[in-house]
Amino acid sequence: MRIAVTGSIATDHLMSFAGRFSDQFVAEQLENVSLSFLVNNLDIRRGGVAANIACALGRLGLSPVLVGAVGRDFDDYRSWLERHRVDVGSVHVSADKHTARFLCTTDEAQNQIASFYAGAMSEAREIELGAVADRVGALDLVLIAPNDPVAMLRHTEECRQRGYTFAADISQQLAIMPGEDVRKLVEGAAYLFTNEYEASLLLKHTGWTREQVLGRVGSWVTTYGPKGATVEGRGHEPISVDAVPGVDVVEPTGAGDAFRAGFLWGLSTKMSLERAAQAGCVLAGIVLESVGPQEYTLDRTDFSGRAARAYGGRAAAEIESKLRV
Repeated sequence: MRIAVTGSIATDHLMSFAGRFSDQFVAEQLENVSLSFLVNNLDIRRGGVAANIACALGRLGLSPVLVGAVGRDFDDYRSWLERHRVDVGSVHVSADKHTARFLCTTDEAQNQIASFYAGAMSEAREIELGAVADRVGALDLVLIAPNDPVAMLRHTEECRQRGYTFAADISQQLAIMPGEDVRKLVEGAAYLFTNEYEASLLLKHTGWTREQVLGRVGSWVTTYGPKGATVEGRGHEPISVDAVPGVDVVEPTGAGDAFRAGFLWGLSTKMSLERAAQAGCVLAGIVLESVGPQEYTLDRTDFSGRAARAYGGRAAAEIESKLRV
């Protein structure tokens, strides 16, 4: 299965605050917020939603096609991705902008405050998926992940015009995109990914009910952090999957990307929706135990053992049989 992953490619600057953000806010002064947090550490890591997902798919044995825009400072990152089986031949390199930057501070309750500098990502709108398909031969699925908003709309419309199956992962861009554009990104998606908060935001921005959203997509996959995930759709009964227990959370950045990668990997290996969601939860748990969304290691025995503890021996055996790590 040839998967093209479109979206952000960035460098992550991850910081930790030894307190709770909520303790610093004064309810009567929220319109005048001016805060500075003294952080304990700074970790600079490779990131970006599309790159995180593509790197994970590569580690699981696929050869995903990464589609996004970067700066001329991308050489080391390019080599890293290539070593993890990611096809970077369709990455656009800007002549004058830096690769995007993600700056995120996490408090002791795992709440996050973040900023994102787009940089070269704004040039992703110049990429044509038809040229990507011509280069690699075919595209079985295109994931539309957070990116330059114009690029997201262009890629989605091109998928419709060319008949490419696509999945919608609007995520962080739900905060800035108008309802009309959100509706365009959702309509006709084979899979729609949100977390619990994003699901509410999507309903608010589109003005649709849950039933109306479900009538416009194949399956709606929603993650709930430590409460697991659900998969709802027109053609199947609702599916609920528990999160993997006993995860020692170190840093939450990239866990949602890991879930998506595990889920898409499961689909690519012909697993059921339930089993694919379980694989996603296992990979998310592994990423949660590392600092940085691509700094984890994958071990076949460990992956299978986590699946067995959470979902039983039958699920673990099926997942392990598909692993190429």
